[in-house]
Amino acid sequence: MTPSPAAPVSAPVPLGPPAAVVFDLGNVLVGWDPEGFYDREIGEDRRRALFAEVDLHGMNDLVDKGALFRETIYQWAEARPAWAPEIRMWYDRWHDIAAPAIEGSIRLRDRLRAKGVPVFSLTNFGRYSFEEALPRLPFLAEFDRQYVSGLLGVIKPDPEIYRIVEEDSGIAPGDLIFTDDRADNIAAAARRGWRTHQFEGWQGWAQRLVAESLLTAEEAGL
Repeated sequence: MTPSPAAPVSAPVPLGPPAAVVFDLGNVLVGWDPEGFYDREIGEDRRRALFAEVDLHGMNDLVDKGALFRETIYQWAEARPAWAPEIRMWYDRWHDIAAPAIEGSIRLRDRLRAKGVPVFSLTNFGRYSFEEALPRLPFLAEFDRQYVSGLLGVIKPDPEIYRIVEEDSGIAPGDLIFTDDRADNIAAAARRGWRTHQFEGWQGWAQRLVAESLLTAEEAGL
């Protein structure tokens, strides 16, 4: 009996360029390093003790979910008098914590927009901290669509925030490409079918945008 010929194996259909590019903000467009800030201000040993005794990142999550900015931080300081001055620094010196601007990423965002590529932001950022940030960091608002956790009432990596982006933009998950510095945020997007890039520097992000046929190497600054 003559064996039947093997069925041809279909090659994967190459994906076209993404329909929109989604940027995180902290540590992608602007620095965000509270530990480094406190190390410089109070020394590493005291910083470690502070962060061990006070869940400052948990406090900031409340702000990112929409809680009042100054009031939340000052309430935490009042409830923890041993660390009150240091806790208040999270608000009083916030502009030193959220710094500096990452110019390479800003250029990439601007070059994408100049080519007509829709560019969105998807950020864990408080409603009120975002308002305070814009006068000093106006580039944070220069997006075609903005998805700010403090306005939405949900933070990454909750799947709901990614669903909101899909529904609001009308773009299928596989046609979105997203960069974020945090592995958990990237993993949550990937589970929904988004294309993802974990941000470690603007050059690596630039290379990925070139690979996705969104920019040329020259446009990307490579």
